[in-house]
Amino acid sequence: MTKLTGFLPPALARPVSAIGGVLLLIAAMLPWATFLLNDGAYPDKATLQYFDAPFELTGFRWQVLLFGAAALIAVFAPTPGKSRVLRAIGWGSMAMSVITGLFIVGDGGGLGAITSADGNFAFGAIVGLVGGYALVLGASAMPLEDIPDWSTRILGRTGWSGRIAAWVVLIVAFVAVLYLVSLTLTVGGIGGAAFPYAGPIFLAFLGFAGGLLGALHGAGVTRWVSRLSEEHRGFSLVVLLVCAFALPFTDAGSQYWMQVAATIGVYAATAIGLNIVVGLAGLLDLGYVAFLGIGAFVAANLSGAGASAVGWNLPFPVAALIAAAVAGVFGAIVGSPTLRVRGDYLAIVTLAFGEIFYRTAQNDIGGLTGGASAIPGIPPIEMFGTAFNQPIQLFGTDLPTGVMYYFLIVLVVAAIMAVFANLKNSRIGRAWIAIREDEDAARAMGIATGRAKILAFLVGATLAGLAGAIFVHKLGTASYDSFKFLESVTLLAAVILGGMGTIPGAVLGASLLFVLPEKLREFEDYRLLAFGLALVFIMRFRPQGLVPDRVRRAEFAGETAEGKSIDEVLEKAVLEQEAELEREHRAPSSPKKEGDR
Repeated sequence: MTKLTGFLPPALARPVSAIGGVLLLIAAMLPWATFLLNDGAYPDKATLQYFDAPFELTGFRWQVLLFGAAALIAVFAPTPGKSRVLRAIGWGSMAMSVITGLFIVGDGGGLGAITSADGNFAFGAIVGLVGGYALVLGASAMPLEDIPDWSTRILGRTGWSGRIAAWVVLIVAFVAVLYLVSLTLTVGGIGGAAFPYAGPIFLAFLGFAGGLLGALHGAGVTRWVSRLSEEHRGFSLVVLLVCAFALPFTDAGSQYWMQVAATIGVYAATAIGLNIVVGLAGLLDLGYVAFLGIGAFVAANLSGAGASAVGWNLPFPVAALIAAAVAGVFGAIVGSPTLRVRGDYLAIVTLAFGEIFYRTAQNDIGGLTGGASAIPGIPPIEMFGTAFNQPIQLFGTDLPTGVMYYFLIVLVVAAIMAVFANLKNSRIGRAWIAIREDEDAARAMGIATGRAKILAFLVGATLAGLAGAIFVHKLGTASYDSFKFLESVTLLAAVILGGMGTIPGAVLGASLLFVLPEKLREFEDYRLLAFGLALVFIMRFRPQGLVPDRVRRAEFAGETAEGKSIDEVLEKAVLEQEAELEREHRAPSSPKKEGDR
């Protein structure tokens, strides 16, 4: 419930919400800037001088129009979770209006840029903000329904017809996710001098995406799709893999975004490994990037690079396995102090290990890292006669340089996901979770906590070493500068932000932490500040992470797996039990039979 609850009489909830939807429709067809800004006309014909076709909507104006139409449908049509849907649309609309309006004001030099100047009027941002606020205000006067539970039997069908119907729904849902990912990467352009409005357009799109996903969640759609995917797990995994491979065939299939996507995949794989240590076992590791670096330098020395001190030229699969094994050995060595230290002291031990690795690589101790000269000239991975740094043609489509690395990292991330999922549901995974919750209680229950913690470090480091082997071949250079302490912090933030102990959480966290800096290049002087504030707000209002598991959701949000308040569920259960006892007390006693005397 929001603080606006009770501010508006329930009788006015529908009229106010309807007014908000109409205002959003009007805002979409109004100009948003009264004059040309310093960097030129604002995109999507939002500047008054270029506002010659108000009904030819594109970009963020089309998104505002879509929100307005969706709000009116939700107000007047029977809609599951109506108040939740309207709130999400309202907050998303306000975010889009505020972000766009503030940027136009800042770049235009005052409020006149979004109101009136020299006889010109442009109130799109103001009307959009008021419309979004009206939706939130109206929805707050409605009762907050539980998130609906849709039946997974589509149209009541069972057997093969029901299975095929579920498959069709899953395909449509995952294709929509693929489109959303592609749009997220490409909206607003790359950023920088060539795309001066990329940052605000991207941030406004995040407001739209947040509002859209919030509305779908409030209506129960996301939960329904999640349950369908759980019931058809094998089919869902295949479709997800196909969608991941289809990304290069979308608008995001440029050389730039393929390079970025491959890098995101490397860090996502590394974050999943860290999720074993931090998310499952609850061991704070502040030097985890060192294992990524160990795998990278081992693979570089075995790649046949001219500057390699070893001079071996092994096939990539062999070199990658050796790199993973060596990193795993170091992980076990670093994990051995966990037998005697825990908590903050363990964090200091791992922090020291990360710093030792960094300084050792910087000073080329042992002659295996190249020091300041690094190890350049690492040859690209080559399989089936094709070098991974060359463009290819597939299904009649010319794919850019780097797409082969993207395909490889997709397969590796999928394999690491499978390892994580099986470990989490295994006996050792349950032991890790028990250690995370209470190590002393876990030891009292017979769990060999020392061996389990060392195994967590070993497995996590092995996965990081494998990712490092791919990373160094993709870059073509192994440099100590790529494995600073800040990278460990970023990986840890990705795990916590996405949701500790979950696979989608680690992938989503890594994606956000590496996509946002790329999309906010024109805010270079402020993007770290904005980035830090965003993390603070997320941790304040969603401490369980963006995609939490059941335990974290119950611990930090006080919610069940279905998103209901634990206190409300317990209170309801107590009331039902009291009502049952009262009914039994009032029920007339059955007459005794003569034989019972």
